[in-house]
Amino acid sequence: MKTCRVSYIAEAEQDLNEIIHYIARHDSHKQALYVLERIEQACERLKQFPERGHIPPELRDLGLNQYREVFFKPYRIIYQIINRDVYIHCILDGRRDLQTLLQQRLMR
Repeated sequence: MKTCRVSYIAEAEQDLNEIIHYIARHDSHKQALYVLERIEQACERLKQFPERGHIPPELRDLGLNQYREVFFKPYRIIYQIINRDVYIHCILDGRRDLQTLLQQRLMR
């Protein structure tokens, strides 16, 4: 089985940095590193199994079926598969208003 290449677009890298810095400031550096490792592991698994995620309901309702998501709860990792490449678009806290956030981010 061929593996896919996983890439983070700039906004996803920024999302991840903001999440980790927030956790480090409000919880601990140890917890921030744990969350970072788990999110990175979830993204790395997409190399072997890019189709494992499902279409986010907020995007399906808008007719945007080219995006998928996987979780490291409460974080949602939104990505797109193009040929053998996986592009991570967003890493978002699932407790936020995702309908508006995803519309702004992915419909540009």
